[in-house]
Amino acid sequence: RTAFLGPNGSGKSTFFLCCNGIRRPSSGCLYFHEKPVSYTKKALLELRQKVGIVFQDPDNQLFSASVYQEISFGLLNLGIEQKESAKQTEAIMEQLEITPYRFKPVHALSGGQKKQVAIADILVMHPEVMILDEPAAALDMKHTKKVNEMIERLTEKGITVLIATHDIEYACGWADEIVLMHEGKVIRHAETMEICQDEEALKEAELEIPTVIRMYRKLTEKKILSDKEEPPRTWEELESRLT
Repeated sequence: RTAFLGPNGSGKSTFFLCCNGIRRPSSGCLYFHEKPVSYTKKALLELRQKVGIVFQDPDNQLFSASVYQEISFGLLNLGIEQKESAKQTEAIMEQLEITPYRFKPVHALSGGQKKQVAIADILVMHPEVMILDEPAAALDMKHTKKVNEMIERLTEKGITVLIATHDIEYACGWADEIVLMHEGKVIRHAETMEICQDEEALKEAELEIPTVIRMYRKLTEKKILSDKEEPPRTWEELESRLT
């Protein structure tokens, strides 16, 4: 679970497009399974089966007439027979709780529903790596919660998940490691709690130390909590220490 954080224009989306082979790096080399990525049509098809990307704006990704057709397209394009494709499509729709609008036109869905379908699009291909660019962008609280729950399920399945986000609070509680970016460069890459307490690196990435950690520090200064433990990553964890 890796979170990429940085201001707009820091290079997060560009890097993600390179990971999926949509863009080719202007310099350097991308490796997958310790082998350099090839840009032949066959190699890119194989890469995109294993490394899926969900764009920040799902309208840039969805194109089929109905939700069912949208999700099944990738499988049929791989040559999977229709019966098996239908079985896998139905299974993923049920898993992600989008079966009720299976026959709806994708353009008629809400922003949150489109994001769910975009994730299903990739998940049905059984990827090894899932990339989500600002997964909660422009979503209300209800659909943000749904998408976050879906992301949690992905990691439980053993899928490597990379997300780009501006939300340091969410990254603090979710990620195993964080990559800070600014102006196309990596400022720092380390385990989550190292990054979340590195005020200088966060400031360079135009971010602040998570509120939960700042609150914990104030509580330790007042001797309400011990400073011998690692700071909590979530409000729930902080609350449990206070009770």
